[in-house]
Amino acid sequence: MFKNYFKTAFRNLNRNKVYGFINIAGLGIGLACCMLIVLYMKDEVSYDRFHKNAPNIYRLTRNEYTEDGKPNGTDGNTGMLQAAVFKNAIPEIKDFVRVQSEQLPVKIGTHIFDQEALYADSNFFSMFSFSMQAGNAENALNDLYSVVLSEEVAKRFFGKTDVIGQTIELPLGKDGAFQSFTITGIVPKSPQNSSIKIQMLLPIHLNERFGKDDQWMNYYLNTFMLLNGKVDIKNVEAKMKRIYESTAKEQLAEVKAKYNITTKEEYHLQPLLDMHLSTAYTASNGLTDASDPVYSKILGGIALFILLIACINFINLTMARSLKRAKEIGIRKVVGGDRRQLIVQFLGESFFLAFCSFLLAIILVIAVLPFFNTLANKALSFSYLLDAKLIAGYIALYIVTSLLAGFYPALVLSGYDPVQTLYNRTRFAGKNYLSKSLVVLQFALATFLIVATITIYSQFDFLTHTNLGYNDKNIVLVNTDNMNATKLAVFKNELYKNPSIVEVAARQKGNWSTIAKADGKDMNFDIEVYDTAFLSTYQIPLVQGRNLSPAFPSDSTQSILINEAFAKEAGWKEPLGKQVDFFYDSIKYNVVGVVKNFHYESLHSEIKPQLFSMNPKYNYGKLIIKIKPTSTSQTLSYIEQVFKMQQPFQPYKYEFKDEINRQQYEAEEKWKQIIAFAAALTIFISCIGLFGLATLAAEKRIKEIGIRKVLGASVTGLTAMLSNSFLKLVAIAAAIAFPAAWLAMDHWLQNYPYRIELSVWVFAIAGLSVLFIALATVSYQAIKASLAKPVKSLRTE
Repeated sequence: MFKNYFKTAFRNLNRNKVYGFINIAGLGIGLACCMLIVLYMKDEVSYDRFHKNAPNIYRLTRNEYTEDGKPNGTDGNTGMLQAAVFKNAIPEIKDFVRVQSEQLPVKIGTHIFDQEALYADSNFFSMFSFSMQAGNAENALNDLYSVVLSEEVAKRFFGKTDVIGQTIELPLGKDGAFQSFTITGIVPKSPQNSSIKIQMLLPIHLNERFGKDDQWMNYYLNTFMLLNGKVDIKNVEAKMKRIYESTAKEQLAEVKAKYNITTKEEYHLQPLLDMHLSTAYTASNGLTDASDPVYSKILGGIALFILLIACINFINLTMARSLKRAKEIGIRKVVGGDRRQLIVQFLGESFFLAFCSFLLAIILVIAVLPFFNTLANKALSFSYLLDAKLIAGYIALYIVTSLLAGFYPALVLSGYDPVQTLYNRTRFAGKNYLSKSLVVLQFALATFLIVATITIYSQFDFLTHTNLGYNDKNIVLVNTDNMNATKLAVFKNELYKNPSIVEVAARQKGNWSTIAKADGKDMNFDIEVYDTAFLSTYQIPLVQGRNLSPAFPSDSTQSILINEAFAKEAGWKEPLGKQVDFFYDSIKYNVVGVVKNFHYESLHSEIKPQLFSMNPKYNYGKLIIKIKPTSTSQTLSYIEQVFKMQQPFQPYKYEFKDEINRQQYEAEEKWKQIIAFAAALTIFISCIGLFGLATLAAEKRIKEIGIRKVLGASVTGLTAMLSNSFLKLVAIAAAIAFPAAWLAMDHWLQNYPYRIELSVWVFAIAGLSVLFIALATVSYQAIKASLAKPVKSLRTE
């Protein structure tokens, strides 16, 4: 019996190749999307689970509060002090490890490399399950001047991995002098799903070369704590609160007396396994690959959308083709076939088609996985799918998909009356609302995704083309090593010898924030330490006053510029001559100019108060070089030559400012591509389903079309008649999708302080696009049926 069912299914598929292709291709694409998204989601939830102690490891975090108890931010960083104090006083804490990152120049012979390093406690390898390829994990970091390298870094430094006992030089000696470090361990490449990725590992007590850190208010590293089995986390946190309030009391009083700053904090424990997908605390100072669970939810929703649309195609096409198999069903019933057997037969066909779709899905996954990795910024492999739980999940998905796609059609087909079918009197019951509703749902999802695609594209275009308030074109940024004004002057003189270099400026390395008083009001702001060419190099205008200048000797120690946001926050209508009091350093600055607001951060943030200083106590860490675009490669080579002459023990590294600005919107760029592909796939699957339905609708009405042609109906009129019902469904789908899309996109845009406004044209373009695609899909079959010779149509059957 089952052999006969299989033969029937295969023959039916072979006889109706278009129908088979539509079903297998649609379902295969939907399943491939599901598999790719499951790979992504599996990777997301698997972060840090390979550590043996993972269930008992927690990161120490802080919640800050204002004096009246209102939340004032969260932070995942601590200093050196907290871990030891808490461990000594709380028996539930078994051990701790602190981790901090720093970018360091590495000297090997005459070669200089730029390398990210991690500082960690000597028990790092006992808490975390990183394997050691060579060396002893227990004592690899015991010596202060020991270093552990990854095999990748070892190959980059030495061209091989057998380097235990060899030395490298790092600028961690007295006064920044290069100090020899002995390689005591080699580790394999860190797992893809690790929040901590080892490249170069150093003892964290090197931090103490600057003095012992005994301050509660220092926050610059991550602290991980290993707890003793199952403990009450709330109870441990309550103990930490009591210890902090008693131990830090004296330091907090000193800060309040000296700076009039009141700090209120609570320490919490964040599970290691929650860290990767947490948005409450940032991943920095040695942690990487922080993610947002909303990405997995969106991708999961898209995958379900596409799979649902593919299943809808299957149901609709199977139901639509039922009339062509009506006589087969009638004969089977007449010769003794019962309804149960017919249900089993049609479900068997559904399982057979689903199996073919699964094979196609596996082929598609293997083919597009490299592209998907690029799109999702992952390093996934097909072997991730060969997991026992995932295989069980795919088997369940196969069964559910087959049942979902085949159960209802099986019930409908098996219920036909044999007498009615043999006399060609079978019709779909009622108005066929189910089939129509499924078509509406398909195109509603497609319309929704088109609106989302257009909106995301428009917002990305807005972010990348908005006037930032300065010119970022042809600007090269070069990192330097704390260059003072004297070294800067020499550097600039050498650079200006090249006629392709238009202007050179300097600023501090990184971004600084602080607090000061403006007319007695506490102000939080960002500091820009720069030289006088900074504003002109970036073409940033002044709206009041003048620029800082060496022509005014007091400018370096007594004068500052502020931006418009600073003046507004301070409530100054006439800011020139006002004072900013750095009360903790006993320094008062006079405002001599106001800089026009510019976006020194990405457009994800509003422009904040900013202060500009030339104070000589700060060194410069970045050169800003404006070049002519006509000879970029030669100019870059010249800059490198001058850099190596001036900074022989520093790695040369440059970036273009406009590229840095664009990289700030990588997430938006990824999502515009993902949503665009999702929309394209949704439309494709919807259209091949619509194409199949239109084909069967035309076949069903072939005699009617012949009669209408004999009576004088035109090709245009017949095409309109056949297309009209489908286009109405598409129009209803658009009407349903538009409100949902508007709500979703408006909510998404609220995340941006600078954003586009949703306009009618976005929905008009989406609606017309879907309507045009549907019309093109349906019209082909409608025109083909209308052009058929009526004699041939009337002779059918």
